[in-house]
Amino acid sequence: MASPTTDDRAAGKEAVPGARALRERLNEQIRGLYPGYFALVMATGIVSNAAHYLGHGGLSDALMAVNLGAFPLLALLLALRIARFRSEVWADLMNPRLVFSFFTIVAAANVFGLQLVHRGFHDAAVALWLFALVAWIVLGYLSFSVLTFVNAGSGADVVHGGWLIAIVGTESLVLLGAQLAPHFGPLASLAFVTIYALWGVGIVFYGIFITLFSYRLFFLRVEPADVTPLFWVVMGAAAIATNAGSTLILTDPGMPFLLALRPFLDGTTLILWAWATWWIPLLVIFGVWKHLVRKEPIAYHAMFWSLVFPLGMYTLATYRLSLAADFPPLQWLPRGMLWIALAAWALTMAGTAGAAWRVLRNR
Repeated sequence: MASPTTDDRAAGKEAVPGARALRERLNEQIRGLYPGYFALVMATGIVSNAAHYLGHGGLSDALMAVNLGAFPLLALLLALRIARFRSEVWADLMNPRLVFSFFTIVAAANVFGLQLVHRGFHDAAVALWLFALVAWIVLGYLSFSVLTFVNAGSGADVVHGGWLIAIVGTESLVLLGAQLAPHFGPLASLAFVTIYALWGVGIVFYGIFITLFSYRLFFLRVEPADVTPLFWVVMGAAAIATNAGSTLILTDPGMPFLLALRPFLDGTTLILWAWATWWIPLLVIFGVWKHLVRKEPIAYHAMFWSLVFPLGMYTLATYRLSLAADFPPLQWLPRGMLWIALAAWALTMAGTAGAAWRVLRNR
């Protein structure tokens, strides 16, 4: 066997520091991983599900393939962060501005579960729903405890918008739970009561948070830095509550007690959709004011996935409402919105890929 040349040894010496530097950069990325990064899975999944319902099976499957890689990768990164950087994770959980971002884990599990249900993988979807339910309970009481006992002064600013991700997580349990409840056998009635209750809890949360948000937004000073992609969660939370309500309307619970709620479901669902629709032009105005009037540059951040998800959710919610209301003329809107949501998804994915490439290339 030939012995290594001087050039080979030099190349090896250079490769080792390069590999070490890459590991250090990756560790820093894991250390500072944004808690709301699971919104990538939420956005990809909801655009996939909208495409599925609107008859674009190939597009839906392609986005499903993306989530088959993204969901386990983000779960692995989160597990590594918890294992290696517990203090940073705990600091995020104790931060009133960040703790609600962890609800993206709940919503991502449920949206991914819906993708699996559409392809017949009910057992895996049940496991995801149960995981999401446990995570929702833990995060729910933890987050409100943080607001009560840890928040001080202006530590929690509701205009941040991230609070409403708690509603998104809550209503996502309804969406997946309604699909799975008939498969629970003797526990089906309990499952239906649970998801109806969760829908109601999400509506109450939304009423509380949107009141605080609207007061902060319309009556106190707002700076360009306050206007983030998380603003769109205000619309997305109403849209997912609309979708959840439409899903309940379209699903027979087989219980007279729950069927008696239909008039309330019908009216509330329509009002929520109208409210979500009203917000869209205003959110566009906010973006124009920040980037065109105040000249703030657009820079990629993982929070942009929290803008893509509401667009996809509004698309699907509008389509499902057209079915629940038996009003086909409404379907022209989601057929157009799908491509807007897909364009936003593609631009944000390009930003994500660019950010990952810069980390790998140390730029």
